[in-house]
Order: sequence, then C-alpha cells, then structure tokens
Amino acid sequence: MPSPRNAIHHEKRVRTPFLVANRVYRGHYSGGRRRDDRHSSHRAALRNPRLRRRSVACAGVLPQERGHVNAPATAEQSARTAREVFGWDALLPGQAEAIDAVVGGRDTLVVFPTGAGKSAVYQIAGCELGGVTVVISPLLALQRDQIASIDAAPDAPAAVALNSRTGAKARTAAWAAIESGEAVYAFLAPEQLSKPEVFDRLKRADVRLVVVDEAHCVSAWGFDFRPEYARIGDAVEALGHPPVLALTATASGPVRDDIVASLGMRDPHLEVRGMDRPEIHMSVRRHETDADKRRAVLEDVRDADGPTLLYVATRKETDAYAAELADGGLRAAPYHGGMAQKRRDEVHAAWSAGEIDVVVATSAFGMGVDKSDVRWVIHADVTESLDAYAQEIGRAARDGQPARAVLHYRAEDFSLRSFFAGGHSRRPDIAGVWDALRRSEAPLRAKDIADESGRSARAIGRVLTQLVACELAESGPEGISAASDAPAGDVVAAVRERDDAEERIRASRIEIMRGYAETVRCRRRALLEYFGVEAPEHCGTCDRCDAADAAPVTAADAGAAEADDLHVDSVVDHHEWGTGTVMAVEADRLTVFFPDHGYKVLARAAFDRGILELGDAA
Repeated sequence: MPSPRNAIHHEKRVRTPFLVANRVYRGHYSGGRRRDDRHSSHRAALRNPRLRRRSVACAGVLPQERGHVNAPATAEQSARTAREVFGWDALLPGQAEAIDAVVGGRDTLVVFPTGAGKSAVYQIAGCELGGVTVVISPLLALQRDQIASIDAAPDAPAAVALNSRTGAKARTAAWAAIESGEAVYAFLAPEQLSKPEVFDRLKRADVRLVVVDEAHCVSAWGFDFRPEYARIGDAVEALGHPPVLALTATASGPVRDDIVASLGMRDPHLEVRGMDRPEIHMSVRRHETDADKRRAVLEDVRDADGPTLLYVATRKETDAYAAELADGGLRAAPYHGGMAQKRRDEVHAAWSAGEIDVVVATSAFGMGVDKSDVRWVIHADVTESLDAYAQEIGRAARDGQPARAVLHYRAEDFSLRSFFAGGHSRRPDIAGVWDALRRSEAPLRAKDIADESGRSARAIGRVLTQLVACELAESGPEGISAASDAPAGDVVAAVRERDDAEERIRASRIEIMRGYAETVRCRRRALLEYFGVEAPEHCGTCDRCDAADAAPVTAADAGAAEADDLHVDSVVDHHEWGTGTVMAVEADRLTVFFPDHGYKVLARAAFDRGILELGDAA
C-alpha cells in the first residue's frame, strides 16, 4: 500500500511518494452558474439522443490547433468553450486550472465537493481535446444525468452510453457515433472494460482522455471500494495511457495517494478545492438508549424546514422510519440498494422534482444525487468512516444557502459498525479461485469462476482483487491470470494477511469517526484536518463553537522540544508501526495514519518516551 503524505496548505508545495503537486486550498467555492436550469431531467432527449457532429465552437479549438494534447488550454479559451458550447457564464474556482492540466497532457486528480463542477472539467477538456473521452462512471442513473446535462447544453458534442441496459440497436448506434466522431463522450460502467468486444473497439477508437468518476471507489483505503475499479489502471495502460482525469468529492490523504497509485497516474496535477463548507452547520447528539435516539431523530426530521435526507444503517430501518414519518403527514420515501431499479428511479425523480419531503436511505442513496436545496442531512446511525460522513453531509446546501448536518449516536453504535464492517475471504473461496486460475490457459473473470464453482460472484471478485493486490495474479482487459506458482496454502495465507491489514484499516476508520463524534473541540476543524486541511481553532458554525466549548490547539503542551514543528502532514516514525503521516494535531494528542495499521490516536507524550519521533518529510 502507498505511504501517504498528504496535506493541503495554502500556497504550499507538498511532496508525496507518488507526485509533486502544487496543492492550493482556497476555502469554500463560489462562482458562475449555468444561465438556465440544467437540473431538469430532459427525459425526451434521453429517449431520442441527438448524435450531433462536433459543434462549431468545439471544433474550432481542436484538433487543428492542438493535435494530441500538445498545447495547454488557456483560461480564456476554456472560458469561451464554457460560454459558447455549454452555456455557463463563468468557470468555478479550480476548474480552469484542472482543464489546463488535462488538455496539456497531465494526469489530474480533482477533489471538489458535490456541486463544485467536477463534470465541467471533463466536458470542457474533452471538447477541446477532440477524439473520444471515455467516462467511467459506476451508476447508470449517474450516467443518465450526466448525458442529459451534456445534451441540454447549447452546442455540446454528443454523448453516448455503453452499459448493461444499452440495447443491441442503441449499442450499434453508439459505436457508430464513437467511430465516426459524432460522439465525443462515451460513458461506461467499469465492468464494461473487462469485456473484450468493448475494449478491442476502444483500442481502435481515438481515445484522448479517460475520466474516472467517483475515483475514491478505486482505493482499498476508501469507504466505497469497488473491485471492478481495480482494473482501470491496466486498461488505461493498454489504451496507451492517454491523460487520466480522476474525480471525487471526498478523499483523505491516504485515499488520494492510493488513487494515484492504483490508476498508475504519472506526475499528476492535484486540484483540491472547497473542502470547507461553512454554510453547513454541524452538530452531534449522543443518546443512552436506542428509543431515546429514535425519538430525537424523528423530532429533528419533523422540525426540519426544507428537503431532508435521513441516513440509516439498514434497509429495514429505511422502511420503518419512512412509514412512521408518513403517518405523521410527511411525504417520506425509503431508498436502499435492495429495491427494484424502477422504484429507485421513481424515488430519485420524485425527490429531484420536490415531490418528496424526506428520503430515508442507506448509503446507496448517494452518487448522482443532484438536488441543490437540501436543507437537512440527518444521520440516525454512525457511518463507517469520516470520508463517508463528509460525502453524505456534502449533499446539503449545494445552493450555498445555510443547511444543517446532525449526527445521532449511542456509544455502542461504534461496536456494531465495527462488527458489520469486518469480514474475510473464506479459505475455500481463496483456494478454489487460485486453483481455477492455475488450471486455466486464458484469463478469467469473476463470473467465469462463479458459474463453474457455484460460488458467489461477489466473493470471487473480492478474492481476485486481493490476489492482484498481493501480486499473485495479473489483471488485464480480458480478466485475471495467475502470476505465480505459489502453493495454495501460501496463497491463502497471503490473502488472509492482507484481509487482516484491511480489517485494521476499517476498524481505525471507525475509531476516527468516534473521535469526530466525541471531540470537545471545533467539529469543522476535526473534519478538515482529517482531509489534510489546516483550519482555524473555531469555525463558529458547529455545536462545539456554539457552546464556546472548543479546545484551543497549540504546541505549548508538546511533550518534547522536537514536537514544536509538528503539524498536519508531518512525517513521524513509530517504534512498532513504522512511518506514518500526521492527519490531525490537538493539544495533548495527534492522529497518525500508518499504511499497514490504519489511523492511530497517540498522546504527545509519546515523543518524550521515545515511542514516536519526527521523521524525514523529504
């Protein structure tokens, strides 16, 4: 796993093992909006997509002027494309810089909050680069929304989708549009890359940009890791490594480094903006019993003045809370991953149209949620990580108006979350997958092994991902192949060891979430420091600051003189856990990420005892 050294310092250059990037933190974003409402569904356009030839405004930029990513974009040029092709009055902070890097041929990682315009980066860059922009997006609903947004623009080139719901006729038309140059944007689910018939045609197409949306899904450290994302890096190399643009709304330092490593990004430009959301007031309420917590959650939802998201931990609770709220007169609907796709689409559409007051959801209601006026995000249960929590509360206040995020919890909720977050690959599954790979002369996919063995495709996919991560197997566009002659016993031991390491990481993330819930200092500072952002002692918009209860953080209480220089992103060495990166600094303690052991909270006195030493940040 990569060794993270991540922080965002104002106008400060930071070195990491994988990249040297000028990381600039400029606070909450603001900027121009579309001239007209782009949040309408445009369903008619989706049913009858216009496969226009590249627009005049778009064609004038490339390929005649630039060729293949040889000349960087200019801010004026990008602004003109935004205005004339997409109908935006102005670019938002960070967009022009990211576009310039991509069109100049650099791999780029963009971390913008929800609503800060990540999609605009690839839309403009793809238009200016010409050729084909492949957009790897995990959800079909998200693909539909993004295509609708492009199709609604005044003069944008066409976009097509290639996914499990694309019928034969539509697929033929999509490929014809890609190969003729009519379509610039091709949206794919990540699993499409493993299909030879898809990948072979992509290799013959003029692919000039690969976009990885929701890029945190590629990271094993991330809160929403998806095994199918693990093979994207290999696919990029097989395509000749066109520029890679990775997009995510939230990624802590270790996750950012893992994204860079997993995608094989070369000398990437990192653009991180708007992690601070001062318009969202943050508060936490602790309860002694589940009944007390339930009453308080229902009271908060009933008192909420505006569209509300209520997140719960289980599918059963979505139905229970939604029914109780509906009995009280609210327009409430449940949403979870076990619902039929048609019903999920109906809830999503009704929510977007303002026909529902409250959506009671599991974490499945997330990616692609595009509603600007969410006023409350309430959690009835703790999330598995602070990353997930930040992602979910970030769906509030996209219009820049005040909103509230409230977390309800009991002390024992963290133990329950740890229990459900655990899990190892079964030894018979590991041995069975390894035997299948060793016997096969051709690469295999999870479905191939699952069909033959009768085992779960999900379990098989997890084992395959672990085998690749352990360098016991190799991933390619056509599937996974064995890369070792190791006996099955050694392979099982290696995978189980990696499972143990990942379980430690999961457990440590839950402990960081506990730290946020129980902190006595400014909550915003606790959240921002986790993402590598140095923040003031008091924000004025959290419950701790409301109560003037935040504890000031200074270096005066440092246990050793050498700790005077301690700050977010400092490198430290622990006598047992090795080298780690400081993620947060408090008066008497610090939070450190160790690649093989996860997040640890250590007393500053550890410096006095010789347990901890400042390391070499170079």
